[in-house]
Amino acid sequence: MRSRIKIHRRQFVRIVLPGLVGVSTAALGSCGKPASTVSSSPNAATNIAANTGSSIGSGIKTKVIRLGFQQAGDLVKVTGVLEKRLEPLGVKVEWAQFVQGPQLMEAMNVDKIDLGSVGETPPIFAQAAGAQIVYVVGSKTTPQTGKSSIIAVPPESPIQKIEDIKGQEVYFQKASASHYFILVALKEAGLSIKDIKVRSIPNVEARAAFIEGKVPVWVSGDPHYAIAEKLGRIRVLRDSVGTNSPGGYYVGRRKFAEENPELLKIVIEEIDKIEQWAEANRTDAAKLIAPEQKLDLDVMQKVIDRRTFGRRAISPDLIRDQQRVVDVFFENALIPKRVNVQDALLPSDLYAAITPQNISQR
Repeated sequence: MRSRIKIHRRQFVRIVLPGLVGVSTAALGSCGKPASTVSSSPNAATNIAANTGSSIGSGIKTKVIRLGFQQAGDLVKVTGVLEKRLEPLGVKVEWAQFVQGPQLMEAMNVDKIDLGSVGETPPIFAQAAGAQIVYVVGSKTTPQTGKSSIIAVPPESPIQKIEDIKGQEVYFQKASASHYFILVALKEAGLSIKDIKVRSIPNVEARAAFIEGKVPVWVSGDPHYAIAEKLGRIRVLRDSVGTNSPGGYYVGRRKFAEENPELLKIVIEEIDKIEQWAEANRTDAAKLIAPEQKLDLDVMQKVIDRRTFGRRAISPDLIRDQQRVVDVFFENALIPKRVNVQDALLPSDLYAAITPQNISQR
């Protein structure tokens, strides 16, 4: 067992959430119980959940699992598959929504949630701040992954290409996936982060100002991208396809992960099952999430159509790719030390225990 390091919230915020303007790092709000019925079709998402009658075993030390999710919605929450699977085991599921990944990571650092889904960047900043986290499972990527993340300008902007943003104010949430995206895009254009004026603000706050034409350059993603797109108030300079990101992760508190491998395996199974269902049933998936997120169906459909579904096991290749992202931030002096991703891993036998075989074989 690794030693525990107590990290003060002030230190975490200083490293992980630099430059936040007028936004609480707390959850957007606790979410209610998901609907018990998803669809009446033969492919209904509820049919994915496999109820068990087993009792809590040695691999489950908790009676509650607290999960965090972000603005674009979470099919696992909406469909209630975890509640159905875990209720017979006496485990309750609690949900909290966050504006972006850095806020979710801060909540995990102060023991408000146990597990959450974030992009490749927030865990790096959290680890640099000393948070005791572990990578639990990765996300599948394809050659088209990245369509949902964009660098954009208002339609009337004179800016035509990435090179033109030199000297401009560029709005994005520091320590989020957008941070890595802009670094890669700038380097490809022969620029660096020093060539722009960084304005750190969460997407949920920047969106209204961008739509009004008050934000010159915006690095964002769905559902905010899809909302601006429907209003005709966005022109995309580039998306993040081809930025060589290793993709997102489910990240957990180290102690929780070490004490609950049996529970984590169940959670990963249900996450992957519902994502595989969504991959084959994107229209139904959009219909499920749209009411939960209070988004028009056509907006939610764009979000779902651009999303990559499926999980990927934590492997040496994936960790090597994640370490490459760490090095990008360190080389740009954006984290105080070159963290080692290996320090945020579980032992190999635990990964073998929590990772379903079908995911391990991908």
